[in-house]
Amino acid sequence: MLQWQNSPENSSICQNACVSHCEIRHPPSFHDLPAWTLKLSAPLATGLILVSCCPGGQASNVATYISKGNVALSVLMTTCSTIGAIVMTPLLTKLLAGQLVPVDAAGLAISTFQVVLVPTIVGVLANEFFPKFTSKIVTVTPLIGVILTTLLCASPIGQVADVLKTQGAQLLLPVALLHAVAFAIGYWISRFSFGESTSRTISIECGMQSSALGFLLAQKHFTNPLVAVPSAVSVVCMALGGSALAVFWRNKPIPIDDKDDFEE
Repeated sequence: MLQWQNSPENSSICQNACVSHCEIRHPPSFHDLPAWTLKLSAPLATGLILVSCCPGGQASNVATYISKGNVALSVLMTTCSTIGAIVMTPLLTKLLAGQLVPVDAAGLAISTFQVVLVPTIVGVLANEFFPKFTSKIVTVTPLIGVILTTLLCASPIGQVADVLKTQGAQLLLPVALLHAVAFAIGYWISRFSFGESTSRTISIECGMQSSALGFLLAQKHFTNPLVAVPSAVSVVCMALGGSALAVFWRNKPIPIDDKDDFEE
């Protein structure tokens, strides 16, 4: 029989696992509420649910750094939620949106695996077996990452520009509400158990979803083009909201006596 040793290191692992698990599981509890309360059409409601079930975006790590949060925890949460999304995103979308439109859960799972896990595996293997090559390109990869992130944000907007002209105003409030509620709940619930730095990190991870992934899944697995529109709007709301919050916290010092939640 295996026994868990009650050590600070193991407690830290437990906290990390619980936080990451909460990030994957929290969307159904409130992220789909704007779709119902604001009486969106079925395709738009489905798109809103889909983007809310996506994992944390990589931009959250940068926002966490700017806001003086725990970057290591941010990376861990993004990694865990990204891996978990292979199962949880299709499952939650099927459960929450299946009554609105047909949802191909298996297809969503396969696409999520291809987009999320395959690049990660390739990067890990390249670093392991071709260290000389990776050491040469590591100096330019941050710039490439910034450029690709910019394109990922701009592409969804450009592809649904015509639809946004007619449907954008209707979607702005629910999508903005989705992210605002996620930021707020992520922060204030965390404050009951964690310090300021950790709470900022969890707030940003909860509020910044991978909208580009939601857009890709919507385009590939739903016949109605309106399903992809909430993800396009979410790209803008997430970027603006996350950046504004990060800058706000950047100018708000963390208390000197702030609790170190992961001290060994």
